[in-house]
Amino acid sequence: MLEFLGRLLGTSDGSKTKAKERLRLVLVHDRSSLSPGLLESLKEDLIKVISKYMDIDESGLEVNLDKSDDSVALVANIPVKNVKRQGKGK
Repeated sequence: MLEFLGRLLGTSDGSKTKAKERLRLVLVHDRSSLSPGLLESLKEDLIKVISKYMDIDESGLEVNLDKSDDSVALVANIPVKNVKRQGKGK
């Protein structure tokens, strides 16, 4: 029912998802020394490289930095649709 009302009123999950992604990037920026732009570039590069070997769901891709007292870990959640038999260009 809420989905129908959202469509009727012109709201979409796309804008909700984009706002959530922006907020997440701001939080990551606050927790690390990487700028949101650099993290976004890293995400785009990961998509480019991994797409050579797998079909992935880019909309579900999440890249986070987990910071502890003395280290930072890059954590990526990458939904894989299909593994390619051979990389592109080979």
